[in-house]
Amino acid sequence: MNSGEQSIDWKEIFHFKNIILNLVGVAFITLALKGFMLPNKFLDGGVIGISILIHEITHIPFGILVFVLNIPFLFIGKKILGKTFALQSLITLLMISVSMTFISIDAVTSDRLLIALFGGCLIGMGMGFVIRSGSAADGIEILALLTTRKIGLNVSEVIFGINSLLFLGAAWSFGIGTALYSIVTYFAAIKSLDYIAHGIEQYTSLHIISSKSEEIKFLIVNKFRKGITVIKGERGYLPDTFHIKTECDIIITVVTRLELLRIKEEVSQLDPNAFMYIQYIKEARGGILRNKSKH
Repeated sequence: MNSGEQSIDWKEIFHFKNIILNLVGVAFITLALKGFMLPNKFLDGGVIGISILIHEITHIPFGILVFVLNIPFLFIGKKILGKTFALQSLITLLMISVSMTFISIDAVTSDRLLIALFGGCLIGMGMGFVIRSGSAADGIEILALLTTRKIGLNVSEVIFGINSLLFLGAAWSFGIGTALYSIVTYFAAIKSLDYIAHGIEQYTSLHIISSKSEEIKFLIVNKFRKGITVIKGERGYLPDTFHIKTECDIIITVVTRLELLRIKEEVSQLDPNAFMYIQYIKEARGGILRNKSKH
């Protein structure tokens, strides 16, 4: 059974936490658009950016545009991500459409740099809260996922290509200055969205290769209370001593951003020559990931 055939999870849709996150997200998006971006003809990426561009050219109400233009992506999302996601996203889009139509907010500032930075951060935060509620406020990511399967490009490349065309349209319609500031707005939004969607506790995979592996294992497990995985490997193979090699343990642990710096510092104190490298991961579950407070 594919995801599109699954039944709707009403408990998830009406979960108190998801409702609050969705409301907060829509509030931030509305403030960003009405208080910063729309009065000054600044664009974001994706369907919201396309809606702003069409609104400025045709004067069709923005709330109607952002809802109607996202409808096709809801059908795609239903097939790819399921009915629950599609229904949650529909509710989000309805709230955005209503808030943009009936809520009045005066322009906060006319300073272009402030608009780009604060407008971008606010809309990115709003998108992040919406994503954490289990829905989406912009169909461009769904389109990118579908296009990726057809042409082999990754999601980031597809989104970048679509938004490049959008900002070229902005340059043609509003002038190069507004288009350039819109790019700043877009990047501020992306950074804010990533921070809110993944949180300060985004997980990171830390790999450590050291001659003092036993001490480092003890440190990570007993002091930081983190789980580890050990892979048996070989170290050596240097240009001048290629044939010299020794067996070693490759220690892998998954930590949060806040824990990463402390662990790196203490590992470096144990072994200043330890080799460490980091991989950022989108999701981790199971095992020992969080420490529970002990009272």
